[in-house]
Amino acid sequence: MLQISAIIPEDASSLVGYYSYYVIFFIILYFLFQVFENWYAEKYHRPLFRNILVFRTLSKAQETILKSQFAFYNTLSKKHKKQFRHRVATFINDKEFVGREGTEITIEMQTLVAAIGCMLSFGRKKYLYGILDTVIIFPKEFYSAVNDAYHKGEFNPRGKTLVLSWKHFKEGYQIDNDNYNLGLHEFMHAMHLEAKVGMDLDASRFMRHFQLIMRQLGDEELKKTLDNTKFFRAYAFTNQYEFMAVLTEYFFESPKELKQHFPVVYDHVNKALNLQVAGF
Repeated sequence: MLQISAIIPEDASSLVGYYSYYVIFFIILYFLFQVFENWYAEKYHRPLFRNILVFRTLSKAQETILKSQFAFYNTLSKKHKKQFRHRVATFINDKEFVGREGTEITIEMQTLVAAIGCMLSFGRKKYLYGILDTVIIFPKEFYSAVNDAYHKGEFNPRGKTLVLSWKHFKEGYQIDNDNYNLGLHEFMHAMHLEAKVGMDLDASRFMRHFQLIMRQLGDEELKKTLDNTKFFRAYAFTNQYEFMAVLTEYFFESPKELKQHFPVVYDHVNKALNLQVAGF
């Protein structure tokens, strides 16, 4: 028979001391893990773990939408497809989708908007855009009081809202080689602003490589190449945020050309997003 008295200390104070050793041990273990995780992220430009639990799944209809309309999904391995489905399902569950001007929110809308967001953040551990609560969808261009103009899309950090024209969003992912992708563009704004104020490893990695990209723009040789090739559309040079958003569109839609003309910039974008995991 097991002698309980031989294991459990005789008085309560001894019991507290007994378990405090375990608490201290796990605190030290957690601290050492944090140190190692930071070292790993710094050295290899990616998180030690991207996914801890993968348990959510999509309906048959949602998975069919991904297979038939979302080319990125079909390039993934079986393991990564499972992770991607989990992330898309979690995104849909986490965000509120609202239709405007008679727009009825459909499964297709939810699935594809979530898929664009999760594609951009697929290499990250923190992938849900905590800075975003609501996705508003208009049928086409919409009036914005921000600058008294009609927009195709915008991200409002104060309202934690992403606003999209469904017409232009669909054109963005259906034509995948014209370097125009409204969803990618607006989600990059959300990611960029979140990284700017974030304290996590994904935010730190993003901002480090973003700053290196900005430094590259000051290089005279790169300036000459930009002038000679006219590679990026003019809107990219509106400001640093727009440059990063447009650069992201080119990264996904013309990766070979971007790598050929600007290999260092390409490498920094890849490391900022950790998309080596998806074959970039």
